[in-house]
Amino acid sequence: MPRQPRIEYPGALYHVTTRTNRGEPLFRAPEAVEELLAELGTACRKTGWRVPAFCVLPDHVHLVLETPLANLVSGMKWWLGTFSLRYNRRHGLRGHLFAARYRAVPVDPEGPFLFEACLHVWLNPARAGLLAPEQPLAAYPGSSLAATLQPPEQRPAWLAVDRLLAAAGLSGDTPEARQALAARAEARRLEPAPRSWRALRRGWCFGSERFRAELAQRARALAGQLRRAPVPHEAQIELGRLILAEELARRGWAAEELARRRKTDPEKVAIAQRLRRETPLSLRWIAAALHMGSPYTLRNALIAAERGALPTPAAPAAATPPPLPTPERDVASPPAPQTPPASPAPPGDDFSVAWD
Repeated sequence: MPRQPRIEYPGALYHVTTRTNRGEPLFRAPEAVEELLAELGTACRKTGWRVPAFCVLPDHVHLVLETPLANLVSGMKWWLGTFSLRYNRRHGLRGHLFAARYRAVPVDPEGPFLFEACLHVWLNPARAGLLAPEQPLAAYPGSSLAATLQPPEQRPAWLAVDRLLAAAGLSGDTPEARQALAARAEARRLEPAPRSWRALRRGWCFGSERFRAELAQRARALAGQLRRAPVPHEAQIELGRLILAEELARRGWAAEELARRRKTDPEKVAIAQRLRRETPLSLRWIAAALHMGSPYTLRNALIAAERGALPTPAAPAAATPPPLPTPERDVASPPAPQTPPASPAPPGDDFSVAWD
């Protein structure tokens, strides 16, 4: 099965995780952690990366990564590949050190999402039982938290603290701000992991409705390239909502119009045809979104439209399409369409998609 594409653009933030092959405790030895971080520092110098947080556990690595240039794939290839090659040579080993493919979840740079992603990274040793209850989070040797709490001259140049402190609502890289950051992290240690962190572990992005809509628009802008590999299901739901809102705006309909019209209304069938043509969304999702009854009703209506058994809807009056609206409902369930709200700006030309 083709791999899903990596979404790259300048200034992107990611939560990156990579696991060792067969779950081997590769980083149990302190020297292995030092080697990995030394290569990470070199990768940052080569690529311009900045790292707000990292944590190296015995069998996997967490990284919150900022890419000023759209170079996630090339940088990760160099970092993991160079470390693997040198580690194998140094220890007389052969074969892969890392299992499968690393995960890279885009993180919203606005609001608290960067701080939450860093907290998720720092709390991993405590949640994995690698720290005693009386030990502070900064005591874990493979975590960036200890370096984050140090004065700027004692930290690696590629460790990005200013943006992290701002995301946490703290002003200035001062001792007081850093101690407040540590206190907030320790306080969260006693709380259960929030449900929103599931997006960091298994989701396709971590951020607000606006951020998810922007990523979906970027994917839609390069739909021709995205046909080469599957797009995350959540992104396809966002695309479906954007297309639906665009079609409602073209017809001058409010969202309630879909519920008022009969299930097999030719206009609704035309919208369903576009959704089937431009997204891989299921008949069940489309039928629920368009108020067309069961998936079987929708399927029969689409077949009838292909055979010419349904009247052709009149083309909407020519007009400049309004900006695509931002979806308001959660991506996890088929939506009841809402009245289109204001739209985020479409992506610029600096967006790219890469496969690795």
